[in-house]
Amino acid sequence: MSDTPSISPKSLTMQDVADAAGVSPMTVSNCFRYPERVREKTRMAVMKIAADLGYVPNLSAGTLAAGSSRVIGAVLPSMRNSSFYNYNSGLRQAAAARGLELITMIAETPEEELSAVQTLLGLRVAGVALVAGPHEPGLSQLLALAGVPVVESWAGEDAIGRGVCYDVGAASRALTRHLIAQGRRRIGFVEVTGGGGQRYAMRLPAFRQEMFAAGLSDSLVLTVRAADGFASGATILDSFLALEPNLDAILCPTDVVAAGALFECQRRGLAVPGDIAVAGWGDYDIGRQVSPMLTTVRPFSDEIGKGAIEVLTGDHEGSGAVATPFALQLRESA
Repeated sequence: MSDTPSISPKSLTMQDVADAAGVSPMTVSNCFRYPERVREKTRMAVMKIAADLGYVPNLSAGTLAAGSSRVIGAVLPSMRNSSFYNYNSGLRQAAAARGLELITMIAETPEEELSAVQTLLGLRVAGVALVAGPHEPGLSQLLALAGVPVVESWAGEDAIGRGVCYDVGAASRALTRHLIAQGRRRIGFVEVTGGGGQRYAMRLPAFRQEMFAAGLSDSLVLTVRAADGFASGATILDSFLALEPNLDAILCPTDVVAAGALFECQRRGLAVPGDIAVAGWGDYDIGRQVSPMLTTVRPFSDEIGKGAIEVLTGDHEGSGAVATPFALQLRESA
């Protein structure tokens, strides 16, 4: 718990933050507008105090009346895969259909996300769209004090604001059942423990449930901090084969990782799906370009984006998480 003095967010000024942080108002201003001019340790301390107080500077031109903004702010962890690209497209399409503009910011760490949200609030956006994942402790409080609508995509009932997601557990169960139905018995599962929130967390329990129900061992689980890029697919396959030389299926966290595992199988002379079935997740473009084409989960990320805008604009009644669809894309690799 911070010992920062309690000040009403409506009456906060830059001087209040400067006094609480023991710096000058100019330093506070530079932390928001020109962060490269401030020492990292000082900047992080000022930003934390600002978040604790609920202070955000007005970075807009000052012409928008309270509540009159037609701008939605979105923070994404990446744009390196087609899922997030499609999600952003869904956000933009739904916003444009309602006469709204969209500002998208990329934040690869919780610290960057907090800074991005502070910037968006400073621009007086009408709502904020987040993506599920680990967040800085002060983020939820900051948004609550700001009083703007918030949606957290890929999050469920425990979302900041309101969640919009598909049933990740059901998707994992469906994909596992498919592999079992194909006669696969020694299935390797990749658990990702890094950023990703519900996008990853619900997959492993569902996998274990299906393996247990089929009377199969669920011990072939490889835990990694992060899995990104083709090279990680090769490394993951190497690790699984060291654990179980008779591995006959692998369930990868993304299609890019699955493609890397597929390439490594081909390098080793292992037939896919004859020797090993390879399944991905995300329905990325790469999955349709490789041979054999990847079996995967399609999350309809654009629908998540559209649902997020609908939540922010009040078009979804109720208070629970908004459910979006998913589908298995059954192709040649599994």
